[in-house]
Amino acid sequence: MSATRRQILSRASALGAGIAFTGALSELFAGTAAAQNLGHTRYGPLVPDPNGLLDLPEGFRYTVLSREGDPLRSGEGLVPSNHDGMAAFAGRGGRTYLVRNHENRVSAKIPVPAVERLTYDPAGKGGCTALTLDRRNRVLSERVAIAGTAVNCAGGHTPWGTWLTCEETEDKAGTNGYAKDHGFIFEVDPTDPHRTGAVPLTAMGRFQHEAIAIDPRNGVVYETEDAFLKPFGLFYRFLPNKPLGGAGSLRAGGRLQAMRVPGVPDLSTIQDTGAAFDGVEWVDVPDPLAASTPTRLQDYGSKGITHAQKLEGCYWGSSCVYFVSSFARGTDGSAADHYGQIWRYDPQRRRLTLVIVFGPDTDVQLPGESPDNICLSPSGGLMVCEDGNGAQHVFGVTRRGEVYAMARGRQNIGTPDAPEWGEFAGVTFSPDGDTMYVNCYTPGTTFAVTGPWRR
Repeated sequence: MSATRRQILSRASALGAGIAFTGALSELFAGTAAAQNLGHTRYGPLVPDPNGLLDLPEGFRYTVLSREGDPLRSGEGLVPSNHDGMAAFAGRGGRTYLVRNHENRVSAKIPVPAVERLTYDPAGKGGCTALTLDRRNRVLSERVAIAGTAVNCAGGHTPWGTWLTCEETEDKAGTNGYAKDHGFIFEVDPTDPHRTGAVPLTAMGRFQHEAIAIDPRNGVVYETEDAFLKPFGLFYRFLPNKPLGGAGSLRAGGRLQAMRVPGVPDLSTIQDTGAAFDGVEWVDVPDPLAASTPTRLQDYGSKGITHAQKLEGCYWGSSCVYFVSSFARGTDGSAADHYGQIWRYDPQRRRLTLVIVFGPDTDVQLPGESPDNICLSPSGGLMVCEDGNGAQHVFGVTRRGEVYAMARGRQNIGTPDAPEWGEFAGVTFSPDGDTMYVNCYTPGTTFAVTGPWRR
């Protein structure tokens, strides 16, 4: 297949049926100009929003659920800044629970308010908030779910209905004013955060976490490390001592391992879709707490370990785990360039397969126009958040591989004295598939998008 016609295998729906995507997937991140012309499949072209917030295809509409700086309905303070990863959970009576990350650093404009028994480190400004929605997407409650963490980027949901929020930092106590070490995963219960509290899952490693996905058959947790500069991150798996044990079970510990692909020290060097590697090895991480040496720099033996730049999105589909490398740049130290890869790992076969490559043999010029958060849509396609410059988009890929622009952020575009509308993040669907929820990173905004999704 040519470099501009790629194939990806994913599941058709929550039932897990496998389907194939083919199409000009390189257009997915071809930049704003190309995106203007992508919306002529699936749902039609994007219609400019007269309110200047969110362009959608005809027949779709949005509701702003929450914006940074507004009062939290719990009375705990203000809605924090920097909305990022998110997941939706089913509740009783048609309710939906949203758990939303806030990727706040020490410089964050609005921190997550500290709440008793839900705060890990009082110096941390990150964390999660939780929203309860009725069946018409009206906000019934909004509260702090965890506080005192740092740079909560992405994460993932568990088979038992909780959210694992990931800190994308390696700052130790004494750095940036922190009182405790950071770089951990924390578990958040969407209905009652006090059940899970603010307890770091230390056995799962201390590094620049991005996202996780769990094998629902055996409870193995896969983790991505978003390391921007060399030495780049690793792809990990965590073997829990108490697999699939429910909320709090991951505190029982387990083994953290890193992926070694024999003969492939850097995933960026693999450029051909369909390239597969059998005999993938998993090597114990010598010191998961990274007391003196970051996990990606530790000694993995004479065979070394496999690195990749910008490992980000991670999800489980059918019987495999998929993970994203947003881009690789030789100028940063990568062995080769690309503008996005999606990999599939089959645990049963111990086989790693490259299923999508974006560029550099496409017309993409900005490495920032790269895949980030990904989710499966109710129709079996993909929804992908763009993380780049200028106008920001949520793109879709149909079952036939057609690429289309699903949403475009417009606020402040072309206004010299105002910041641009930030990247999209945290795209997810309601349990019934009738609503797409998505965040704008800055100014932090959570949207609910409804329309003819099943058309």
